[in-house]
Amino acid sequence: MQSQINASQVHALPREVKRVHYLDALRVLAVLMVFFFHATKAFTAGDFLIKNELTSLVASILFGAFLAPWGMPFFFLLAGAGTWFALQRRSASQFASERFRRLFIPYLIGSVLLTPLQAYFDWRFTKQSEGYQGSYLQSIFERWNGWNPTISDRLGYHLWFLIFLFVFSLLALPLLIWLRDKGQGFTSKLAGLCERRGGILLFTIPALIIQVVFRPFFPDPQNWPDFFFELYFFLSGYVIFSDKRFAQALRRDRWLELGVGILAFIGIVVTLVIGNAEELFSNPETPGYRLFWGIAAVDAWCFSIFMLYIGMRFLDFSNRRIRYGQEAIVPFYLLHQPLIVAIAFYVVQWQASVAVKMLTVVLSSFILTLSIYEYLIRRAKPLRGLFGMKATIVRSQ
Repeated sequence: MQSQINASQVHALPREVKRVHYLDALRVLAVLMVFFFHATKAFTAGDFLIKNELTSLVASILFGAFLAPWGMPFFFLLAGAGTWFALQRRSASQFASERFRRLFIPYLIGSVLLTPLQAYFDWRFTKQSEGYQGSYLQSIFERWNGWNPTISDRLGYHLWFLIFLFVFSLLALPLLIWLRDKGQGFTSKLAGLCERRGGILLFTIPALIIQVVFRPFFPDPQNWPDFFFELYFFLSGYVIFSDKRFAQALRRDRWLELGVGILAFIGIVVTLVIGNAEELFSNPETPGYRLFWGIAAVDAWCFSIFMLYIGMRFLDFSNRRIRYGQEAIVPFYLLHQPLIVAIAFYVVQWQASVAVKMLTVVLSSFILTLSIYEYLIRRAKPLRGLFGMKATIVRSQ
């Protein structure tokens, strides 16, 4: 019997990894934040498939100006963190296979089954109200915008998150394996930067470069700047959990992170008030365009890492509700926006206040989404697989 095992064999072995409960809780919280963002979008400033005639200033500030800049980056940061722990227990091939089953298959199913529903209401509400003369099928084909990352949104609407994450998982896999096995020196140097107070904020710089330098060339949503911006947060989440010094820095600098994040949020609100919100989002010729996206990058990093601290400090436990929510994340994400769009299409036509309409959309879409998940998808083994779940039902005791 050999008395020694070489390094490559050691790295091929499964590693004992303690489950980090606060990451589960934060993932559930993140998907709920995305739900409220979408469920209120018909009543907030900005574009959406369905829009009410009047909007809510409070909801626009809370869900648009505050939550929107960091909500999805935070989601990708958590996904990167989860990838670190997944690759401690799985080989590269096992990980790729799991990502295909839990991300690509649900994206494909959602694009085939749920995209037509959203496209239909988009055609009924937006296209026809603007005098569009084409058919429903023509409106679907006209969403095509060439071979670039926007195809994820054109085919799947809100499901772009799943295909981005799937591509990140495969595209970055060699780098992720290298960081796990041979790149400890590199991550150690990065962690060393964080040993000085405020060092964790230096990681805002790459995000700033992407938004300020790169975005003006590709201003469309879900195009190359969004691709690399979210990829950066995905990789950052992976790296943060590779060295304990990152977590120590997050805890130590928590008030600095929150303070800078609040200042960035105020900056976002001020630029939106002073400038034209629509042009700040999409027109690189606007004087405040680079300023707005630069502030948004700082906002995204600061609030994302502060939320990690919140998880570490207050959410490091597990219970039945968190386990139930953790299992429901992918199917809930797939279902929620099509149902929101369908319900909002009819609700915005009511003669009622904005508050009544918004509350109706939020509550009814949440109940309907959860009911379809609980009584149909969760209990049917074939549907569980198609919606990215494990075949075996997890009992949430």
